Amino acid sequence: MLQRLRSVSLQVQLLIGFILGLAGGLLVNLTTGVDTGWVIWVTANITGPVGQIFLRLLFMLVLPLLFSALVVGVAEMGDLKLLGRAGGRTLLLTLVISGIAVLIGMVLVNLLRPGAGVDPALARSLLAQGADGASSIVSSAPEGLLAEGNFLVGLIPPNVFAAAASNEILMVMVFALFFGIGLVMVQSPATDRLQEVIQGLFEVMMALIHLVIRLAPLAVACLMFNLAALFGWDLLLRLGAFVGVVLLAMALHMFVVYPLVIRFLARRSPVQFFKASRGAIVVAFATSSSNATLPVSLKVAEDNLGLPKRIARFVLTVGATANQNGTALFEGVTVLFLAQFFGVDLTFGQQVVVMGVCILGGVGTAGVPAGSLPVIAMILAMVGVPPEGIGLVLGVDRFLDMCRTALNVTGDLVIATVVANGEADEALAVSRG
Repeated sequence: MLQRLRSVSLQVQLLIGFILGLAGGLLVNLTTGVDTGWVIWVTANITGPVGQIFLRLLFMLVLPLLFSALVVGVAEMGDLKLLGRAGGRTLLLTLVISGIAVLIGMVLVNLLRPGAGVDPALARSLLAQGADGASSIVSSAPEGLLAEGNFLVGLIPPNVFAAAASNEILMVMVFALFFGIGLVMVQSPATDRLQEVIQGLFEVMMALIHLVIRLAPLAVACLMFNLAALFGWDLLLRLGAFVGVVLLAMALHMFVVYPLVIRFLARRSPVQFFKASRGAIVVAFATSSSNATLPVSLKVAEDNLGLPKRIARFVLTVGATANQNGTALFEGVTVLFLAQFFGVDLTFGQQVVVMGVCILGGVGTAGVPAGSLPVIAMILAMVGVPPEGIGLVLGVDRFLDMCRTALNVTGDLVIATVVANGEADEALAVSRG
């Protein structure tokens, strides 16, 4: 039986782990309750640690993977003009698609007004339950990070080793980008050998992560068991209107906007695209981390979608942190929802500002679980909404985090596919000219 299970594709194994973990967790929650001694012991000592070990193994390897993949991806361009074209297209698509995502979410919130119908007693109960978590999130909010000038300055690491030690991924990526440009500019036997060393580092990281990924079905089952056992159906029932608006906005973006982009800009079949990308989407949903999903995304892009390695490595590595469509959408919906709940009327101009900050927030948000919450707290303070109100959404954030991460990773693959198609057209035009 174990041999049969091993012969099943990773996507199917992940789906089996997801279903078993969810079903088992819900069964435990409905039959025994969260406060039962053995349930607390199992979630704290078995399923919880297994899931966290898997995530920590991925995070342990992801920073050197990000650095080596981006350096190699830039260096393999071999031409600064090609790098400029790919980078420009990636940035433009990121801003446009993120803008569409935020606009969809904010329009739905204004039309459906989920915050106006929240039961005040339930809200006070949820706020009390999330008070401690909310206070820690508010205290870690990046004050002024997205203010004019500060965001761009904050991208430049004064000390790249300190940035790496502090897990400042955007700073490390900026350094890696400059490092790769330097390798393109300086052509010598020494730099060729250096590029081979970094290529070797990338291959080692990929081999280790493929080893870790074998644990993914078990880890997914444990993560989903914990989630369902501790929260049960409350995970879907609490703040149902808010959750419904977020999911509706994400569904429109995933199944309307992305297919249109794939069909008309990449000139591919959306059905085939989603079929090829399902492995990365499932891993993203289970781990709630774009960075942790990067190895699977790279494999999907190269093996399933047939994208050139240099394009896939460059666009997906940058996109794992800088292209967060789902995160930008979630931030916009959450800010307007909490403004409605607290009775803060935001003018059209203020909502436009919120939209712009959310797009930048999607770029500046760490691609890790709950990475958007500090940014949301900062935006709330900017528009006069009590930042502690973020405690209202903590009970359902885990599930929504999983959904928006799946949207983020799919967006990375969409942009990589469009950029690869554009480069193919450019190469064809040059050959004909």
